[in-house]
Amino acid sequence: MESRSKTSEDAAASSTLWGPVPYMEKERINMMNQERVKQLKDIVAGQRDLMFTAERQIWKHPETGYREWKTHAYLKEEFEKLGYQLTEAGNIPGFYTDIDTGRPGPKLLIMGEMDSLIVSTHPECDPETGFVHACGHHAQSAALLGIAAALKQPGALDGMSGSIRLMAVPAEELIEIGYRETLRQQGIIKYFGGKVEFMYRGFMDDCDIALLVHTSNSGKKGIGVGIGNNGCLTKNINYEGVSSHAGGAPHLGVNALYAANLGLNAVNALRETFQEKDYIRFHPIITKGGGAVNAIPNDVRVESYVRGASIDAIVQANSRINRALAASAAAMGANVHLQDYPGYCPLYNDKNLYQITVDVVKQAWGDDYIEEDTKWGTGCTDMGDVSCVMPTVQPYAPGASGVGHGSDYCISDPENAVLLSAQYQVLMAEALLSNNAELGKKVIAEAELVYPDKKDYFAAVDKIFLDKKAVTQNEDGTITLDYQNI
Repeated sequence: MESRSKTSEDAAASSTLWGPVPYMEKERINMMNQERVKQLKDIVAGQRDLMFTAERQIWKHPETGYREWKTHAYLKEEFEKLGYQLTEAGNIPGFYTDIDTGRPGPKLLIMGEMDSLIVSTHPECDPETGFVHACGHHAQSAALLGIAAALKQPGALDGMSGSIRLMAVPAEELIEIGYRETLRQQGIIKYFGGKVEFMYRGFMDDCDIALLVHTSNSGKKGIGVGIGNNGCLTKNINYEGVSSHAGGAPHLGVNALYAANLGLNAVNALRETFQEKDYIRFHPIITKGGGAVNAIPNDVRVESYVRGASIDAIVQANSRINRALAASAAAMGANVHLQDYPGYCPLYNDKNLYQITVDVVKQAWGDDYIEEDTKWGTGCTDMGDVSCVMPTVQPYAPGASGVGHGSDYCISDPENAVLLSAQYQVLMAEALLSNNAELGKKVIAEAELVYPDKKDYFAAVDKIFLDKKAVTQNEDGTITLDYQNI
């Protein structure tokens, strides 16, 4: 199959048709002998105590995106103890380091996320901030440290070609948009997602294949892998009215809360027009509904995502959503300040990497240890942005229990969530980079990328930025709506 580019619309359409047949038609990949598998699994298992200590340490010190300085410092110290030289992001948390096999070949990027969530009802959250690792990113960081230690052991790199980049990345959870916008205004970041920001800074420029294992609460043993999931953009929606006495002179005011309610109802009326193939999701919250009960609200603020299976679908749905929000403001005599920001691109797991994952897990642990999911997911991750520019796979490692992002989430099986995850990732490095990196080269040659050139990716993402008031009251009594970034 020739390498080719495809539009985001093509990618979404093909992704929703993925199923077991295209994979089963491929010849089963037998890339490792059992002696080598056992050697690498044992090397990683020798780092069990280091990884489990790290998992507990990072769990106890949760930090949200672009605030992960304690986690950064802890991982930095541990990596440097192992003899690694780090390239740090500097004004934001995160770093990377390279491991060279001494033989030419591709560069495999292996990542671990550092940030936490905010779940103030979690019994083990930080009591002052509500921060807690209710998505398991701390387990990823612990596994990354174990991989770093394992690859320093004698024999670990034998037979591999090329290099491996280990990267601790910040800010995967797309939360605290106001805080991140403050960082953007200060020139500290340009993009809200940590991986996107790292891409923008050039930290992935010479990488060829990307891998990250997310933690899962599926309740099974082993590794799971899916075909992909939605992308999104983020929205701040600020309705602006006129304040007046709510009881004595409401006729002198313009109620921004009513305008916001009208806008959200207008968007709800659009929902049946969203096509199923696009997997559109719009889920707003009102973060400010007014200042005092006896005053007509003049400042009402709403946040939301627009999610979808392709960038084109997201942009098209967002334009219609903005039209409904703007027209509702105009109907009430109010205005609405629309701020749209790039969120995350859809994740398209590379088909070859999907199949290699299946085969590696079956050969290392048996058929019962692989879970395949051929349904399109509707969550979002900035691994999607990585998948747009290089062949990428994000499998998941069970080992958590409770509800993801919930108040009962915890790591109940660190053997799977951390140790087996690290073993799988080292075995993937072996599969892709052994035998003169033949399999890695095949993945690169056959990759179908949305944006083979990173410049095209950023050009498309940057078109999402929008910051304008949507309603103009003209002197002749007419109203002009301007709700698009054109």
